[in-house]
Amino acid sequence: LPAAASPLEDFVGGGFQRVIPDAGSDPEAVERILLCSGKLYYDLVKEREESQRGDVAIIRLEQLYPLRQELLTDILSRYREKTPVLWVQEEPENMGAWRYLRCLFGVAIAGRHPFYGVTRPESASPATGSGASHRYEQERLVRKAFDAYYAVPDVY
Repeated sequence: LPAAASPLEDFVGGGFQRVIPDAGSDPEAVERILLCSGKLYYDLVKEREESQRGDVAIIRLEQLYPLRQELLTDILSRYREKTPVLWVQEEPENMGAWRYLRCLFGVAIAGRHPFYGVTRPESASPATGSGASHRYEQERLVRKAFDAYYAVPDVY
């Protein structure tokens, strides 16, 4: 099965999950939390596995509107206070869910986790129009999500 496929049992016995927690990391070892939605999740998981980054948790938001903030807050409560949370999106900064989420949470989620965005630069177009350019930008975006330094502010 492809990584994005679900087994039949999920449709018969499961249910829709608005927020999907990370099952592949130890909350005590996590130094950053990545939030995402859509197919980008699979790129982030692949990078985490290839780079052996056990210090990164990846949480999926499957329903953005309306966002059930209490579900996300409950999942984030498993991680240490002041662990940075990064919303990662494929869209440019002025598109996608980043600005919506920034309006909801401000600079910190639940007053516990500093909140940042990892996006492509602002653009008038949602895509470059070139497959090679898109792959290059995608690789840079994923690397930035894992490697960029995000200082935790003293007050947020």
